[in-house]
Amino acid sequence: MVKAMRRAVLVAALITAATAATAVPAQAATVVVAADGSGNYRTVQAAVNAVAAGTTISIRKGTYRETVTVPSGKTGLTLVGATGVASDVVIVGNKAAKNTGSTLTTATVTVNAANTTVRALTVKNDYVETGSGSEQAVALAANGDRQVYDNVRVLGNQDTLLSWGPTYAVRYRQYFRNCHVEGDVDFIFGLGSMVFDRCTITSLSRGSSSNNGYVTAASTDRNNPYGFLFRGCTFGGAVTAGTVSLGRPWSPDVNSNAQVVIRESYLGAHIRTSQPWTDMGSTSWRSARFFEYANTGPGAGVNANRPQLSSTAAANYTPQKYLAGSDGWNPVG
Repeated sequence: MVKAMRRAVLVAALITAATAATAVPAQAATVVVAADGSGNYRTVQAAVNAVAAGTTISIRKGTYRETVTVPSGKTGLTLVGATGVASDVVIVGNKAAKNTGSTLTTATVTVNAANTTVRALTVKNDYVETGSGSEQAVALAANGDRQVYDNVRVLGNQDTLLSWGPTYAVRYRQYFRNCHVEGDVDFIFGLGSMVFDRCTITSLSRGSSSNNGYVTAASTDRNNPYGFLFRGCTFGGAVTAGTVSLGRPWSPDVNSNAQVVIRESYLGAHIRTSQPWTDMGSTSWRSARFFEYANTGPGAGVNANRPQLSSTAAANYTPQKYLAGSDGWNPVG
């Protein structure tokens, strides 16, 4: 009897040990995604589905053609390109509003969870525009609070990067550091509080000699003092001089009142100098909260169509101010 019990215990222990050695570590601190099967998962979404909150997902070099959604319950995830080179890891989709029926459902990567960090990878929507309308094609939808994007490339055309939330009363915050964002029409848009710190903002040509698009289309809640902030950024692009606007006010809701500050940034010759802000539909740019401060470059300038912050006012429009909220969040360092 005793020998039988010992034998049963030994067998159970061996089975447990073997299972622990071979099972995919759903609760592990770090898991690996590799398209060639050499990691724990072949796709990013499979890893997101399996892991617990707080896990780091290391993604090996390769192109991952898929759509990825980080649900709100998977808080504290880190998605990181394993090589540290953003162009080595590309997550790419090609959905457009004309096919899905809604801009919000076109994103290649949608991050709904708070406290998410994304680092050293590329998110791309490679839908090819045809000029037939309804061609909004989001690459990244940042739909959660306290998100950090570090050394991330966000690539698309119309509506590349979206910051969104469940209601206008909810103020989600996202911090982009040393990132690259490119597109043509309204390619940074939405209602969140987004800070772009030392980022490259690249406008793509639409083949026009007069209008090659708009960088921003903020729809900030009128009670939120902080919409989009660009600090120390470079606005560039191989685009005809004077054919790109810094932004226009998107008003999908009665509570919308766009807020954008561009400060201490380099503006290339593609930016309109006489009037860089423009109307959107029936909403006048003059009713929005558009400001500049200490910008340089051939696209910079000061005139009646370019509201400027005073040095005193500029002290209230810093990354820390935009991101602090009621909890004092400060990812800037």
